[in-house]
Amino acid sequence: MTGAIGTGLGSILGTGAFVAIGIASGMWGDAVVFAIPAAGVVAVFNGLSSAHLAGRFPVAGGTYEYGYQTLGPWWGFTAGWLFLLAKTASAATAALGVGLYLGASIDRRLVAIASVAVVTGLVLAGLRRTTVVNALLVGMTVTALVVFSFAALDASGWAAPALDTPRPGDILAAIAFLFVTYTGYGRIATLGEEVHRPARTIPRAVIVTLTVAVLLYALVEIGGRALGGSQWGLDLETGSTLARLITPPFSTVVAIGAVTAMLGVLLNLVLGLSRVWLAMGRRLDMPQALSRLDRRSVPVIAILTSAVPVAALTLIGDISLAWSFSAFNVLLYYGITNLAALRLDKRRATAWLGLASCLFLSFFVPIGVWLTAAGLVVIGLIWKAQRRI
Repeated sequence: MTGAIGTGLGSILGTGAFVAIGIASGMWGDAVVFAIPAAGVVAVFNGLSSAHLAGRFPVAGGTYEYGYQTLGPWWGFTAGWLFLLAKTASAATAALGVGLYLGASIDRRLVAIASVAVVTGLVLAGLRRTTVVNALLVGMTVTALVVFSFAALDASGWAAPALDTPRPGDILAAIAFLFVTYTGYGRIATLGEEVHRPARTIPRAVIVTLTVAVLLYALVEIGGRALGGSQWGLDLETGSTLARLITPPFSTVVAIGAVTAMLGVLLNLVLGLSRVWLAMGRRLDMPQALSRLDRRSVPVIAILTSAVPVAALTLIGDISLAWSFSAFNVLLYYGITNLAALRLDKRRATAWLGLASCLFLSFFVPIGVWLTAAGLVVIGLIWKAQRRI
């Protein structure tokens, strides 16, 4: 189970810890203290549904394939399209996060595009996150988060500011925003053939992984509040990163951990996106050329198709907007995941709770993001319809 937990943490920790929590704190203040564990609970519901489906359908493609097998082609396609929309935005956020931590003297969008180009080149060369590399990245990330938290508390004299009672609407909006910080648990669900007694090990690994992530995110929030009060991340997008909130040499450790973590997340996302583009090409939901492999069995066209929209989205330069867009699409994606789990077993209480929470929280995403995402979903369905003609 240790390996599964390490894989999960390697897929979860990154942009959420070093960027999203700060942005959420700047937007909703004290609500984030309540939202971090609450979003973790929602993630547990959805993670258990993913694990259940992965046990029944051990194939690549995630809910795109689960939807096809349990709910039908239209639901499957919608899940795949939502995944592409959500993870493209997540990848752009990770790239912009790298730019945020490295782009002190140059436009962070240029750093973001360069990050996408480098990671894409590595994926095209056949690079994968091996167990050793994943363990190294997780170790660096956890070290950076712990160093930040304790350096921040030490600088403030270990005196956290008082906590005011936030408005319920702010808590719900923050939960919707932060839920996506936990969704790397889906990687654990794909380990069915790699762990002993998967039906028992994978659900436990999901719960333990998410518990550790909640604790680490809470440490970041506590450290940030100790330095800058309840809205400590208000200036994050203008360059007030976690590394700049503390003094050297701690700031150097945090900056290195942040950049390596977000590059690791970007690598995972480009790999995941290319896998879904490839799967949709094989089913002819997308052009068949996306399913082609070169002599090394590398899906070159699918990888490039994954990277180009990510690079284009970084040109907007708005991290919070990209993250909110990802959050909304992820909520809908896992809504379909829970529907698929319920089609297999209507008695699964966690799937009902996951479905209800995803649908409810989706209405606390900004209306502009809601309308844009809904419009893109409609465009995807029109594409699907014309492919059937």
